[in-house]
Amino acid sequence: MPDVEAPKRSASPPLLDRMGVGVGTFLLLLVLALAAWSFLALGLHEQGMRRAWANLGFLFEISMPPDMSVLETGFRGIQETLYIAYLGTLVGVALSLPVSLMASRNLFPWYVNMPARWLLAGVRVLPSILWAVIFVILVGTGTLAGVLAITLYTMGFVGKLEYEAFEGLDKEPMEAVGSLGASRFQVLRFVVLPQAVNALISQAFFMFEYNVRHASAIGIVGAGGIGYYIWGYMQFLAYDAVFVLLAIVFVVVILIDEASYWVRSMFLGDTGASLRS
Repeated sequence: MPDVEAPKRSASPPLLDRMGVGVGTFLLLLVLALAAWSFLALGLHEQGMRRAWANLGFLFEISMPPDMSVLETGFRGIQETLYIAYLGTLVGVALSLPVSLMASRNLFPWYVNMPARWLLAGVRVLPSILWAVIFVILVGTGTLAGVLAITLYTMGFVGKLEYEAFEGLDKEPMEAVGSLGASRFQVLRFVVLPQAVNALISQAFFMFEYNVRHASAIGIVGAGGIGYYIWGYMQFLAYDAVFVLLAIVFVVVILIDEASYWVRSMFLGDTGASLRS
């Protein structure tokens, strides 16, 4: 009996087939339609940028020349910011690791990973500056509120990245080691973590860089760091001083990005890696 080739099923839903529209085209049109709807809903068509250019020129005039006398204050503030970001990132990553392992569907059953996912989602629902507001109310103004805020947000943010990295790992090595009688802890210790180490290091350094920027902002609500000084100078319209403090933050973030590349290169085995030129 001759083979009869089965008719090919269309990848598009029947309605899209009848309209003669592919899935990709439909999604593109949907994205553009939602963008247009959002533009109109926000009333952006009634707002203009005409004043922005004039205000930008005025801002440049009052910021120049920069007030270099605030350098000492800026260095003291960025040092405090780095301490806050470092401690918050370190503790947050340490707390997120066991929770993200439990949140991984390929490592633990649903009754373990669902509560872990809810915990990470609940911690992540507030940005770090709102956590800072809460902790300023609880423990008062100062660096402790900043460290606690950065810690909680880091735990929620990195935890999600980590369990997604764990769920993307190759299953065969885990199944092979498990079939030899290894315990769950041994599989995690000797298979899962070594496979994911580069992603974990990359995420930790990304979070540290991210937290330096956010630790610079949470000072506005009294949680310490260079943001406290930036906000103080802004209150007195001393934009020439603000310009210098923002420049310090910019340089530090760039240096952290370069250090992140160098350290990750070392862990990948390229011990001769140097900073990018």
